[in-house]
Amino acid sequence: MQLVIISGRSGSGKSIALQALEDLGYYAIDNLPAMLLGSLVEELGQQGERTHLAVSIDARNLPAALERFPTLLRDIKVGNIHVQVIYLTTDARILLERYSATRRRHPLTRDTDMTLEEAIDKEEQTLFGIRELADLMIDTSRLTVHDLRRRITDELAHQRQDQLTLTFESFGYKRGVPLDADIVFDIRCLPNPYWDPTLRPFTGRDTEIATFLEGYPVVEQMCQDIQSWLEKWLPVYQDSQRSYMTVAIGCTGGQHRSVYLVERLAQRLATSQRNVQVRHRELGLHYSAATALPTS
Repeated sequence: MQLVIISGRSGSGKSIALQALEDLGYYAIDNLPAMLLGSLVEELGQQGERTHLAVSIDARNLPAALERFPTLLRDIKVGNIHVQVIYLTTDARILLERYSATRRRHPLTRDTDMTLEEAIDKEEQTLFGIRELADLMIDTSRLTVHDLRRRITDELAHQRQDQLTLTFESFGYKRGVPLDADIVFDIRCLPNPYWDPTLRPFTGRDTEIATFLEGYPVVEQMCQDIQSWLEKWLPVYQDSQRSYMTVAIGCTGGQHRSVYLVERLAQRLATSQRNVQVRHRELGLHYSAATALPTS
């Protein structure tokens, strides 16, 4: 049986993610009481009718049930079940804007005197145990509904139980570090093509930027050092039953240096890793390194 557990902050897109899984053929259940998870998996396993199950577990659960979630998850994994926990998160400021725009009540503000900001913070604390056990974290702060559906579909379609999905993500520090990054490398110390007005319109995917950066030996040294570190430690992460790994490379604006290094690292690691994904946050591109066919 394939079991996907969706969790995360209210307003981060859990319902959208669950709908995407349902479209993939999963038997989907929203807001499942965590205490019923084991019984549901056992019942469906005995009937043999469903091989793909997706459930959403969030802060509306009883506190005691959420506290027991690590134990429940461990018990389920004892059986012949492939379990993936996907946690959706969104910047708190964006959540405040979303709730203010829709005028919806946050689930934790019902029957309490908590403010919206307090409820958002409380929810993150309540779900900390699930977040720590997540195989994949997705930052939906800048994702549209269609982006999120595509992201869920791509991740589940490419994921296999016996392999690690490695994602290289470029980003700009001026817009913040990606919330879903597992490892972050800061490359703002490298020469910046932005200061050449003739290069400013291009991105790190263009030959003009590649030619500029390749003229500085320190750029290749940085690339080789990151590559060597990843080649040494990725097998260790995979041996620890890690299914997903997002390596974020950041420069100032996320247009030139970080994009260039992500492209180079993805090409090099794709020779040894079966599933390497490329995501350029500021460019709005996401594609497989094997196909190199970007989608916006």
